[in-house]
Amino acid sequence: MVRGYQIDDIKGKIVDILRNSKTGISGLEISERLGINRLTMTKYLKVFAAEGLLKQKNIGNVNLWFIEYGTEQYHIPEDLFKIKTKYLEYLTTRKENLVYNLVRNCFHSVDQPIKIITEIIIPGIESVHNLFDQGKIGKSELNLLEKIISNSIQIINLESVESDPKKNVIVISADYQSTLLSEAASASFHTAAWQVYSLGDMSTSIDVLFDLDLQKFLTKIWKTRMGIMIIVVFSSTEEGLKFFAEAVNSIEGKFRRNLHLALCGKVEKNTKIKADLKTQDIETVLQWSQTTFESSVV
Repeated sequence: MVRGYQIDDIKGKIVDILRNSKTGISGLEISERLGINRLTMTKYLKVFAAEGLLKQKNIGNVNLWFIEYGTEQYHIPEDLFKIKTKYLEYLTTRKENLVYNLVRNCFHSVDQPIKIITEIIIPGIESVHNLFDQGKIGKSELNLLEKIISNSIQIINLESVESDPKKNVIVISADYQSTLLSEAASASFHTAAWQVYSLGDMSTSIDVLFDLDLQKFLTKIWKTRMGIMIIVVFSSTEEGLKFFAEAVNSIEGKFRRNLHLALCGKVEKNTKIKADLKTQDIETVLQWSQTTFESSVV
């Protein structure tokens, strides 16, 4: 098995070779330049193509390889400002493919993929919503940009990460406005090896029977009660946070001390809502969740 740092090194060298080629380069020539067996190099090229970094074109009997437009090797934190600027530029000019290529490149270039979400995508969400609030974009464009952001988050969710069966989390959005943040949090948990149950916008589930529905769902997905289960609720309103908090608190006793609740949204000081964590910051939710897990296994 080739080690990760060797794969990244080979990837960087291939990108350097192909970057200035407009006509493409054959796999044989690439293997000769790098001194790697042709068959081994073919495997690398196919893997990098599947990641969206390269593309292949057949011309006669020759397979030529090209670099996907916008492909670069990045390093965080050194390139963080550059990446954030490009993400927002591609996003606001509606260049979907460049947005997706950028996210793929970053995922395969950094040691902590969670930084892509917390340092690039979430600031992108905030910037787009600010543009809408300032009247610089309309509802139609806002919906399009939110769809592009959602798709870029799903790219990270589709990456294979082996989850820890002791780390379980349910992520709920109490309203449509909080959906993107809940998706971003779900992807962040995914990169940190949590078993994630992302329920999306649950506003249509707000009724008197939701606590029973949630209890049934928990019983189904967490039969062994192994490790911990954290329920994270995102909401743009106190009412949303309060409803889902009350539902969780009403069934908490049936799942012993291993069930925890985190609320992410604005809560006034004089508002009484029972929860293990109340914050407006996703990174705080992620850090607290990891600390809570580590404390539970001591």
